[in-house]
Amino acid sequence: MTPETLPQPLSEHQRAGLGTVLGAAVADALLILVFAAIGRDAHQRGDIILGVLQTAWPFLAGAALGWLSLRVWLRPLTVRPSGLAVWIGAVAGGMILRAITGQTVVIAFIVVALLSLGLLLVGYRLILAGVHRIGMARGQR
Repeated sequence: MTPETLPQPLSEHQRAGLGTVLGAAVADALLILVFAAIGRDAHQRGDIILGVLQTAWPFLAGAALGWLSLRVWLRPLTVRPSGLAVWIGAVAGGMILRAITGQTVVIAFIVVALLSLGLLLVGYRLILAGVHRIGMARGQR
């Protein structure tokens, strides 16, 4: 490896502020809760609040592992690697934890979780990146 290909430390300007980090963490958690709530509603299951939390906790824990594994707090709103780490962490970790705790893990659910959580967790980061690019392009005129 040459010095140019080694990862460079982020400057103070590139690091996310506390508000951005907290906002991204809350957004990720809320979107995972929305995913769980929609899923529970689609299957007409009772016990709304506790049921959503029971469905969501493995995905929340998996997302937290994604945050920790790639230090997402440094650049929490980037699609790559942050959004991908949170998404894959939520799905993979969530399914593993569901299997370990005896909750349902079937191929159809894995596909739905993969698509839904990808749309939610990576989607809002893509939208923010697009808005940022548009703003930068307008600022250069």
